[in-house]
Amino acid sequence: MSTAPRYLPISVHDYLAGERDAKRRHEYVEGVVYAMVGATNAHNRIATNGTGVLHSQLHGKRCQVFNSDTKIRVHTATGTRFYYPDLSVVCEHNPQTDTFQDSPVVVVEVISKSTRRADEFEKREAYLSIDTLCVYILVEQAVAAAVVYRRLDSGFARETYVGSDAIIPLPEIECELTLADLYANVDFPPPTVDEED
Repeated sequence: MSTAPRYLPISVHDYLAGERDAKRRHEYVEGVVYAMVGATNAHNRIATNGTGVLHSQLHGKRCQVFNSDTKIRVHTATGTRFYYPDLSVVCEHNPQTDTFQDSPVVVVEVISKSTRRADEFEKREAYLSIDTLCVYILVEQAVAAAVVYRRLDSGFARETYVGSDAIIPLPEIECELTLADLYANVDFPPPTVDEED
C-alpha cells in the first residue's frame, strides 16, 4: 500500500466559499486550486488603463467591463475552471450576487514571462471554448504589442498589433483600444540582449 498522500479535488462550492474569505486570490482548474502571484505596477497600470478606456466607451450601453476581481467560469470537456482575467467585457450578466461571470464577449490578459505559458496556451484554449467569447487579447507588458484572437465564421483568427499608434478595433462591442491608451504612463524596461537579436 502506498504511503504517498492523496489529494482529493476541491469542489466548486468549497472553492467559491473559500475565495469569499481568502486574503489572496486563487484560480481553480478542475478541482485544483492555484494561488495567484502579485502583479507588477506596470501590469496593473496596463490593466487599469484598459478597464478605464472600455468603461468610458461602454457607458450607458448593455455591455459592461469588469476588472481583475471578477472571475470567469469556464466549462470544458474535462471539468470546471475559474480564471481571473485582467479585464473582461460581458453583455449577458450573471446575477449581481455571483462572484463570477459565465458569458464574456472580450477577455484581456496582460502577459509577462511568468504568465506567458498559461495565458498563451492553457487559458487561451479554455477561453476560446466559451460560446459567447468573440475576442481574446494578450497584451505584452514589456513592449507596446498585443496579439488578438478574434472569432470568425471559420474559427478564431490571430491578429498582431505593434507600436503605440496601433488600434485594436472591437466592433463586437462598438469600441476600440489604442495601444497608446493601454500603455499610458507605462515605462518599458530597456531591451535585453535576446530581444535586440
